Amino acid sequence: MSRHQSTPSHPDPVLARRLSRSPDEELLSGAAGFAAGLAAGLGGPADAWLPDSGEEVLLVTSSAVVRAEVERIVAAAGAHLRVVADALEGARYWDGSAAVLVGSDIRELPPRRRAPAVLVGLDGEGDSLWHLAAALGAERVAVLPDAAAWLADHLSRSRAPGPGGIILGVTGGCGGAGATTAAIWIAQAASGMGARVLLVDGDPWGGGLELAIAAEERPGLRWPDLSEARGSIDSGQLSDSLPVSGGFSFLSWPASREQPVPVAAPTTTGVLDAARRGYELVVLDIGRGPGPLQSYAWDCDRIMMVVPAQLKAAVAAVRLLHEFPPVEAGLLVRGRPGAALDGPLISEAIGLPVHGRVPELRGVGGAMDSGRLLELGKRRSIRNFAASVLDSLGDELPEGEFG
Repeated sequence: MSRHQSTPSHPDPVLARRLSRSPDEELLSGAAGFAAGLAAGLGGPADAWLPDSGEEVLLVTSSAVVRAEVERIVAAAGAHLRVVADALEGARYWDGSAAVLVGSDIRELPPRRRAPAVLVGLDGEGDSLWHLAAALGAERVAVLPDAAAWLADHLSRSRAPGPGGIILGVTGGCGGAGATTAAIWIAQAASGMGARVLLVDGDPWGGGLELAIAAEERPGLRWPDLSEARGSIDSGQLSDSLPVSGGFSFLSWPASREQPVPVAAPTTTGVLDAARRGYELVVLDIGRGPGPLQSYAWDCDRIMMVVPAQLKAAVAAVRLLHEFPPVEAGLLVRGRPGAALDGPLISEAIGLPVHGRVPELRGVGGAMDSGRLLELGKRRSIRNFAASVLDSLGDELPEGEFG
């Protein structure tokens, strides 16, 4: 039994008390409570940004239910709300608003306007919300009422200076592509260059990323320990509570035979928001399929898809691409140089640029099973691969950490 399985779910009593709060309690303490300077536990920092009194949040919807929910949330965030029934009416206020929210009843946006910050829907609307968000180009999706605390916090922080680090998603274009391996090596290389890095396991059914780095006994929180978290999560306390291996922090699903404990979408978003504030680079290993993509990919700034240099893998990758959120994406091609289906051909077939080639090495499977991937990550070919990926991020990485 691993150490985190043999200890209480919430070893920190302050953390446990805050994680046990109801959504409504956390909405008040996590949003309006910022003004009072709540800095303890998982609350916001004392100097958290709140919208200026003159700034407006624009909500475009004709749904009375969505309007009522958002009115309560925006009030808790300390902002003013303007509600319009359709995009045509909202066009005149669009560019001057601090944030733009669009209800799930809206199907068209005014021309030449920035993408809405959040698509707001209601519990029970299902997968259609994410398809609509992708079509509209929305940055986030908030399913109410569960995401009320998160949305209040998001509005409070959305225009704060210094947004923090970036979240790089890594997913496989087909089964067995090697996304977890690539994500671990990228995190290892970035931490070796001096960056503050968090590696996140975004595959509840993957068996636990911690096994691949032989870290299942490292003390610290895993995803189930955060399942009851609501609202704003303090980035400092989160980083202090996570285990460390290979020079970087990690948040993994536990390596156990038990069924994964469900973690609600607002909780996942809250954790990743805190991670963005606390780390310079968050590498998110996203499981394949619509479920993991909906749960994790929408919080990413970039997504890299690992694709073996094979025709079947390229076809599968094209299908998966339809489930991606509207963020910049690229390919990491796995294979030996000189393969019949090389990088340029795969790039043309899928329609994404190639940002790196994952080396095809003997013994990777065995290293994964025995937890020795970090040893392989020290090889020059692996470090060169990871450096090419990090270079592709360009100015998105905070300046100075690789100097």
